[in-house]
Amino acid sequence: MGRFADVIVDISHEKVDRPFQYIIPVSLQESLEIGMAVNIPFGMGNTLRKGYVIDITDIPNFDVNKMKEIHSLVEQGVTVKEDAISLAWWMKENYGSTMIAALKTVLPVKTKSKPVVKKFLCCQVSPELALEKSEEFLKKHQNAKARLMQELATQQRLPQLLVTGKLHIASSTIKSLENAGLLSIEEESSYRSALPKNRDERWQQQKKKILSTNQQRIVEEILQSYEKGIRETYLIHGITGSGKTEVYMELISHMIEMGKQTIVLIPEIALTYQTLLRFYQRFGDKVSVMNSKLSPGERSDQFEKAKKGEIDIMIGPRSALFTPFTKLGMIIIDEEHEASYKSETMPKYHAREVAKKICEMKNASLVLGSATPSLESYYAAKENKIKLFPLKERLAGGNLPHVQVVDLREELKNGNRSIFSKALRAQLEDRLQKKQQSMLFINRRGYAGFVSCRACGHVMKCPHCDVSLSEHRNGQLVCHYCGFEMPKVTKCPKCGSKYILGFRAGTQQIEELLQKEFPTARVLRMDADTTQNKNSYEEILSKFANEEADILVGTQMIVKGHDFPKVTLVGILAADMSLHLADYRSAERTFQLITQAAGRAGRSSLPGEVVIQTYNPEHYAIVHAANQDYENFYEEEISYREVMMYPPAAHMIAVLILSQDELTGVAHSKELADYVKQTFAEDRPYIIGPSAANVGKISDVYRNIFYIKHTKYAKLINIKNAMENFIKEKEWNADTVQFDFDPMSAY
Repeated sequence: MGRFADVIVDISHEKVDRPFQYIIPVSLQESLEIGMAVNIPFGMGNTLRKGYVIDITDIPNFDVNKMKEIHSLVEQGVTVKEDAISLAWWMKENYGSTMIAALKTVLPVKTKSKPVVKKFLCCQVSPELALEKSEEFLKKHQNAKARLMQELATQQRLPQLLVTGKLHIASSTIKSLENAGLLSIEEESSYRSALPKNRDERWQQQKKKILSTNQQRIVEEILQSYEKGIRETYLIHGITGSGKTEVYMELISHMIEMGKQTIVLIPEIALTYQTLLRFYQRFGDKVSVMNSKLSPGERSDQFEKAKKGEIDIMIGPRSALFTPFTKLGMIIIDEEHEASYKSETMPKYHAREVAKKICEMKNASLVLGSATPSLESYYAAKENKIKLFPLKERLAGGNLPHVQVVDLREELKNGNRSIFSKALRAQLEDRLQKKQQSMLFINRRGYAGFVSCRACGHVMKCPHCDVSLSEHRNGQLVCHYCGFEMPKVTKCPKCGSKYILGFRAGTQQIEELLQKEFPTARVLRMDADTTQNKNSYEEILSKFANEEADILVGTQMIVKGHDFPKVTLVGILAADMSLHLADYRSAERTFQLITQAAGRAGRSSLPGEVVIQTYNPEHYAIVHAANQDYENFYEEEISYREVMMYPPAAHMIAVLILSQDELTGVAHSKELADYVKQTFAEDRPYIIGPSAANVGKISDVYRNIFYIKHTKYAKLINIKNAMENFIKEKEWNADTVQFDFDPMSAY
């Protein structure tokens, strides 16, 4: 045991982002461990601050006489294991952040909650003697004691809450009987459950499904490699409805047989209920869930169950990745293409990359799955860096839905200015008559959005960056990559039409229109406004699954992973909305969203129909999505990325400069960009900007951005490290500069 502890202070500021050494007091010599949370006197005023011990040593770094002592351990503090500290350090280095911010990230639960303790009253005498005592108390008119002894004579053990609640017996009465030696009080700790409290018959365990030949082949190949000690990354590219989840469950089943644990990541809380239901049907109480909708106590208890090995499977969004399993065998990332796997706060990590690092550290395998893989994963598969498994048949034997692309330019010419095309309206009427269900998806990403011509489909684009211009309130059209500006147009430069403007439509507006045009239809809406409560997702999806609604309207949260057998129609409104965002990933996002949305239709024996409404029916993302043709989309999109040096063909770092003063922000961003150009001239990084960010000001903080591209990720890390040192030398507030490697969205 060492005499000194290196402690990271719980302050997210670059100036204190280093270990501070403290003397370990004699009282803590035996109990202090690396990773523990401690209270330390910090600064001139010796204010007590929380910190984390990241090393224990016998070697002092400076004069022991000037060193301070650790004050105490943090009560109910969560211990950070050594591997979590190593992971936090790796994240700090690879993504740019403070060490404390990285440590907090790998700690999805920050404090232990007190366990739920249930008290039981246990009879200490024989049933015969208990009945005798009951009669004695009755003669003395001690009715409460008599009733309690009579109950204990028959049941021997009673929950205290039942006794004080339903039997209305006071605590003083219980204490009196305890002192007399007639009963004892036992305490039992229990975990708070993260599972839905009202579980119906659907939650009963079910037999596993028989796998198809292709599914079985994938399972066998992965397991054979695992048993040989080979740990790889695998990509299952399965069309919608091809049974990727069954493959995951079979792999997990074998992991459990080997005494191993599995983390299953899903992209949205909206998917938790249905995913959890399917896994619970197979694995029962071996499954738990971790997400932001749980109470602190529920989250803490899942953390404890995982640490103690009392569960084998943890399901959840990004934060579930840091579940403290001691025997991790596999991490599975479903819908791995989803943008929600990228953190929006420092450190801006991607769950896929961190999962890969965790698997390296814990000798585990990584399985990625998607109907529309990210270009990064598919590119890695093409380069033979990860192993690709295709799944091209629907498990239920159904065919992919028939897709109809509606040109909204033609609708406008024919006098239809409604949100619903004639084809979609006719299909909705047909489904209502047949008592079948429909889903309407509005692609709302980029609500302020692009500016396009409703007559010919022309989109106003930046002449330098091949991304769409965004309309600002000052009447300017702006490129958020290079800063190019031009005045707002009133006529289409291509066809002269006056119908050139930004798109405006929302789920609430669609819901109102549906109720107006189809008054008998039962409509449910699922978006950020209707899912604010803890159980909102479960309630809406359960209602729709139980056929209590005919039409479900929603944003992208309704198109991912849900399986409703009675849904035979999917309408995709404004398919272009994400297509013309000021973002190099816009075509990929559009293809993924349309393909995923189309995959919700016709998942059982009933045939499915998809109606895609668009002003750009000829765009390659929409053409290939309508044909469910990922390979041809990939070939077109990757050639564009290679020419423009965008990920995955190259790597990119976004450098965001925040400032309270507009001119200071502009000056700092230019100075930092110039420093990179001069210092790394020989490495030839490609720099775009600086310019004002997409949203130029938030909460009175000005935002400026520039991008650096390079073919080698390691070069960008070197540039990031140099920028951090430059910021320190200039004594800028380090919190005002943020780094984002291979960003998932434009700034």
